[in-house]
Amino acid sequence: MDWEAWLRKAAARPSNHEDSKREKTEKEVKVALAASDALKGRPYRVYVKGSYANNTNVRLNYDVDVAVEYYGYFYFDLVFDLEGHPKSDVGVVPSDDPYSRDEFKRDIKDALVTAFGSAAVETGSIAYRVRKKMTTLPADVVPCWEYRRYDRITAGVASFQQGSCVYPTGESRKANYPQQQYDNGVTKNEATGRRYKRMTRVLKRLQTRLLDAGVELDSIASYHVECIVYNVPDDHFNHLTYKADLRAVLAFMFNQTLADGNWNDWKEVNGLKYLFRGGGGPTRAQVHAFASAAWDKVGFE
Repeated sequence: MDWEAWLRKAAARPSNHEDSKREKTEKEVKVALAASDALKGRPYRVYVKGSYANNTNVRLNYDVDVAVEYYGYFYFDLVFDLEGHPKSDVGVVPSDDPYSRDEFKRDIKDALVTAFGSAAVETGSIAYRVRKKMTTLPADVVPCWEYRRYDRITAGVASFQQGSCVYPTGESRKANYPQQQYDNGVTKNEATGRRYKRMTRVLKRLQTRLLDAGVELDSIASYHVECIVYNVPDDHFNHLTYKADLRAVLAFMFNQTLADGNWNDWKEVNGLKYLFRGGGGPTRAQVHAFASAAWDKVGFE
């Protein structure tokens, strides 16, 4: 088959109108929340995150991740130089805000049910899913809270990385950094002649093609595919053909994820978390197997 033609199609955004559809979905959720008496006057912000926000989605009917972030108080960790220090060292004091996490989740769900109907809202461990046709695109509405990772004190001032955190049902807190992910993705894309995000879409579609063909692979989450491509050096992109780009990306993935390869320090796109440490992400072996299967599928030698 003509792989160059397939790759160019696979690298493209799914629709010229996806930005407007994403924005409309975000607005529909905002309107639903704004109509809630229980949420009126509460300090929260609404924004899109994930593959739509970062322009790496490969289908227009992917769920849009809409974060609803409460910032009346924040959660935090003290790490690196500050690990084991008392929170008073960074100026953190207890919050007197009585509004609980369960109340915030309840009020968000009630607002969505009032706006879209109970049959349209499904409750997950992290998000409330609003099905398609009730919003412009299917939406995962994610209750979350401001989060700060305090790293060190410099010249008497505590420095921190600001993100958000979620509390999955029955699980411990999970922190993420959507703004850092967005900023780093834009920088990487510009440094690679806009090929970083195109190759990310290619690998997402190629993984789907392999799985649909019955290749025995462990599926790697969309976000983690972005992270894998993010770790490929900039000079491996922007060849004359997309096929040459893909060859360079897959060769790097394969060689670096050998058992004795330099994979342990790979980072997530946010630059603040390691991809292969701490659990929750793919294993080295899974990424290696994906690179090998993709290489064979395209017919590289």
